[in-house]
Amino acid sequence: MRSVRSIPTVVFALAALLAVAGLPRVSADVRLASVFGNHMVLQRDQPVKVWGWADAGERVQVTLGAGKASAEAGADGRWSVELPALQASATPVVFQVEGRNRIELSDVLVGEVWLCSGQSNMEWTVAISANAAAEIAAADYPAIRHIKVPLVAAPVPRDTFDGQWQVCSPQTAGGFTACGYYMARKLHQELNVPIGLVNSSWGGTRIEPWTPPIGFQQVPALAEIAQSVTGRTPGTPQYQSRLQAHLEATESWLKVAREGLQSGQQVVPSPAFPAELAPFEGNAAPTVLYNGMIHMLAGFGIRGAIWYQGESNHTEGMLYLEKMKALVGGWRALWGREFPFYYVQIAPFNYGSQDPTVLAQFWEAQAAAQQAIPHSGMVVINDIATLNDIHPPNKQDVGQRLALWALKNDYGQEELVAAGPEAERLESADGVLKVHFRNAAGGLKSRDGKPLSHFEIIGPGSGGFQPAEAVIEGLSTVVLRSAKVPQPTAVRFAWHLLAEPNLSGGTGLPTGAFRLGEVPSFLSGLSISNEYRLVYDYDLAKLGAAPVPTADHSADIAAFDRVAYLLELTEGSGRMQNVFVSLDAFTKQPQQLGIPTFASAAFFQQPVSGLEIFTDVPGLQAGKSARGQMEFWPHNYATDNTANVPGAAGNVYDAGDSTAPPEDGYGSMQIHNLESGQTVFALNHWRAGDRADIGIGNNPNGPPDWTFSGNAGSWNSKRLRVYVREVVKK
Repeated sequence: MRSVRSIPTVVFALAALLAVAGLPRVSADVRLASVFGNHMVLQRDQPVKVWGWADAGERVQVTLGAGKASAEAGADGRWSVELPALQASATPVVFQVEGRNRIELSDVLVGEVWLCSGQSNMEWTVAISANAAAEIAAADYPAIRHIKVPLVAAPVPRDTFDGQWQVCSPQTAGGFTACGYYMARKLHQELNVPIGLVNSSWGGTRIEPWTPPIGFQQVPALAEIAQSVTGRTPGTPQYQSRLQAHLEATESWLKVAREGLQSGQQVVPSPAFPAELAPFEGNAAPTVLYNGMIHMLAGFGIRGAIWYQGESNHTEGMLYLEKMKALVGGWRALWGREFPFYYVQIAPFNYGSQDPTVLAQFWEAQAAAQQAIPHSGMVVINDIATLNDIHPPNKQDVGQRLALWALKNDYGQEELVAAGPEAERLESADGVLKVHFRNAAGGLKSRDGKPLSHFEIIGPGSGGFQPAEAVIEGLSTVVLRSAKVPQPTAVRFAWHLLAEPNLSGGTGLPTGAFRLGEVPSFLSGLSISNEYRLVYDYDLAKLGAAPVPTADHSADIAAFDRVAYLLELTEGSGRMQNVFVSLDAFTKQPQQLGIPTFASAAFFQQPVSGLEIFTDVPGLQAGKSARGQMEFWPHNYATDNTANVPGAAGNVYDAGDSTAPPEDGYGSMQIHNLESGQTVFALNHWRAGDRADIGIGNNPNGPPDWTFSGNAGSWNSKRLRVYVREVVKK
């Protein structure tokens, strides 16, 4: 890939070469940085930095209003001046630049400037948002101005871009960022000053590309990304050292290759170019959008930034908090000040078969950024979502809520309420939980007049989180109870990707997802130690043709009347999935209770009784079931439902499969709940090791019983324990 160089750099390099050769020198016109143009808005009450390019050594003078400043272009042709701060003005100010040529910008106003960035919901225009025709027709606000930075990803920083400032009118407003426009309109109406929007956004992008190198360097949790960026940056010690080593290896190879060519001997392949030196490509790699769309703006006067992004990172949980720290810290370092940063929490959306709590964990990370990042604020929009459209068309409320943060914190309107109620602390008393909220100005309320929704509580032995009855008490407290949770210890709210809760404050601003309290461990809710005795303990990271348990007490087991299986899985994110299923004993031989290998002589394809399920896996039905089915065997198997299992299909791997040779084959260890039509747990193809099939509940991406999923290696940890309830002789 060619390196990206600015036009001024190329011109000055050519001029230097001509001078060395004794040829006439090429002169370049004085030029301004791309963000400066006709119809722009300059930030009021801040020193105004202006920069551009000219011939090396050329003196450039800038006149701005009554102020003047001059500077000499450096060896690279870049010049920069700083002029006194200006007061807001809807009357155009003089803006002139003089060197070997003269530049005069027209219709330059002074007011408030906001950088608007993120992915598609920030790039989303007025023309494709709600009530577009009426909004565009009414968009007669000539003091609102907008400039869009073109979509460019670059491996190295760019100095220029092709963009023009536009005056807001019914002819232009349709192309403005909708979130930015509706924020700007509110600010303009409240402050009566010009508003400028610098729109640098790109749909479908992640947060890492927008982050400058210094941002990654500031966050220890992102050291690996920082090192990768540094290693690809020409001139750094890491880059120079690695490239030097590659050159030396290549030179050695060339010597050997030439000798081989002369002697007719075979030559080994040449050393490959180190992947860690290759420039980043595409628009998803770290820093590439900073390079192509932010770098050339750094230093331009802004009041602050607004950010709407996260859909492309939404599976990352709390790691996203670290990335937000890097983004904001990096940008603030480039601008040299702690400007305000306001952002939008992404909306509820149907991401398909994904774990429904993954999005809630991301919301939690976004909410945490308010506390971790000074002078920041988050807009919650779970009340204006469109569950089947990742781009909620109501951008008016989004912009209004962003404006509230700015008006309250930056423009002196401290009496405003900018955020909905936020859970502050949890109180437990007499079998109920009380959630106390801050930011409950005007009291708490149900925005639709219906009972409060999406509260869940949990306690020891409750079998997971249970829906709670929620009642408002006083001005800032919600009381929670459930007959299924006699001793609640924790609460979670809106903890589902489709959650559109109805709790709001008196001003109508909604409450975002949260969780408080201590969730009892999965095992603490079970009475294993009192009722059951361990038979086998398997580390499923050590699977093979004949898995060996890490603990085997089968020889010590006497008579028993129930059998239980505890499967514990940990995802890469650290989130755990657990299921404990017990059933009436289906054999008298404890040696046949473990993984049904060929050597165990275990073969059970039959109904089971007394099925009882405890789990923390969303969607898997817990409780008792009158109808269960087990498929324990070492054989291969097919989809034919030859056993006529009720509810099983004949064309998919599920609760009704038929065995096939060889007897020491693929292998199945499955328990099914026929009443709910669910696989309770499955362990198949154990001889494949990390390519075995392991799952709890129905597989969302293939056969319900996990056959052919080959996913064992995707679990960070995996453990299976087998228990029995012994019969006590009287």
